[in-house]
Amino acid sequence: MNSTAELLDRVIADLDAVLSDDALAGLSDADRVTVLQGAGAAFRRVEAVIVETIATGDAVDFPHAAGCRGLNELLQRTVRVDVRGASRVDTVVDLVRRPVSLSGERMPARWSELRLALLDGVVGVAGFLAATGPIEKVWDRLTVDQRLAADVALAGCARGHGVVVADDSDADDLEADSPGPAPTVQDLKALAEDLASMFDPDGEESKDEVSRRRRGVTIGRLKDGVHAIRGYLTPDVAAQLQLILDAILNPKGDGPPMPGVHFSPSDGADADVDVDVDVDVDGDADGGADGGGGEADPFNSDPRCVLDDRTAAQKRHDALAMIFQIAARHKNMPTLGGASPVLVVNVDAKDLGANGHGGWATIPGSGAHVPISVAAQVACSGSIQRVLMDEGRIIGISTTDRVFTVHQRRAIIARDKECLIPGCHVPASWCEIHHVTEHARGGPTHTDNGVPLCWWHHRSLGSSGWEIRMNAGIPQVRGPRWWDPEQQWRTPRLSAARLKLPAQLTRAG
Repeated sequence: MNSTAELLDRVIADLDAVLSDDALAGLSDADRVTVLQGAGAAFRRVEAVIVETIATGDAVDFPHAAGCRGLNELLQRTVRVDVRGASRVDTVVDLVRRPVSLSGERMPARWSELRLALLDGVVGVAGFLAATGPIEKVWDRLTVDQRLAADVALAGCARGHGVVVADDSDADDLEADSPGPAPTVQDLKALAEDLASMFDPDGEESKDEVSRRRRGVTIGRLKDGVHAIRGYLTPDVAAQLQLILDAILNPKGDGPPMPGVHFSPSDGADADVDVDVDVDVDGDADGGADGGGGEADPFNSDPRCVLDDRTAAQKRHDALAMIFQIAARHKNMPTLGGASPVLVVNVDAKDLGANGHGGWATIPGSGAHVPISVAAQVACSGSIQRVLMDEGRIIGISTTDRVFTVHQRRAIIARDKECLIPGCHVPASWCEIHHVTEHARGGPTHTDNGVPLCWWHHRSLGSSGWEIRMNAGIPQVRGPRWWDPEQQWRTPRLSAARLKLPAQLTRAG
């Protein structure tokens, strides 16, 4: 029987044959896709060989026996990766290592099911880290059953079991758990974040408290005519800033205004020019009943601001948040998608109905998870629109217009988050809204008939092999044969809510 080293030599020789004589240069496009799929499968198995070789050896003595200070140096010299690449492999090794018991038997790995998926070549080092990272952050707050459930669910999704197959007569001859197309690394990470928030919803509150203490903005000293600004923004403030920047930098607009004072003709007859200044951004000419000369707050009149325990950096951050909200709804703000930049906080209907306790919300774009209390707070602002969903379907928005309204567009963005084509992660706010059933054929301009597609996938939909349909208001896709040989209709997004986990596992403790 050949040794392991000899088997690897044969693999290397076969790969050399693939690379010789410009064999790859004469491939057709379809053959190139097939070669890439095969090369990816080989690449993941090579990573599994590296991880398992190290994980089955002694963690300390093995690198020293090879004359290296540690495992990181050994990987740099043998696998020829950089420090970061070696550290990633080292992290996976710790998660799949099976310790030896006193009786000499191998114990289960920390992530036993994902380890098997790694050995089977369905997930690589990058996918393994993406799937386990969010769960590892809340590991100590989860029960044993929740840890095992996360391991099984993520491994199953890596094998292609996480995408729901639609009820269709064409699927009668397939097994109910027939594997579908494998998710991307980003998809696995998003699913793991959903699971972490589902299992530990209260942890979002404590995490939010930590992030609020870290918030702050610092403006540096003047140097070479400019000031440096640095700091940390909370997810909702960062998302609002990104929306405003997207609106200002929108290539369809005039771009950002030139610096300097802007003069425009006055409406009055007794003046030639007037400075274009709005005293009250909300449109109230007199500034409100309280005016600017109100009395000082008798409960916080200490000139040292002892009662206000915010740091100077935190005060600047909060002031910046107020500016963002005012700027977003100001009449002079450039538009994004036909309206002023509006931050949409995604909240599930059942979570919002729980009196704001125990649930969580998400910030589009970054995908950051925030507590319900944060969603309720930002919803009080005029620059916030709440979109409620139930089982993935948008509730209560309808129209008969041909062009999707601003509110419909925001709701569709909140529902689908990204370009609908699996593996394409262009944010939905950058996408075009596509009528699934064409308007000319009687398709309504309704959220149940609109999906976001990036510019390329929208333009190539007719020739790319991707198909889209709506099932009870939920988008479904059917991809080309190279992506899904079974040619089944599938929901495009991995979601923890679709895993149908037992109810007792959705909360820690």
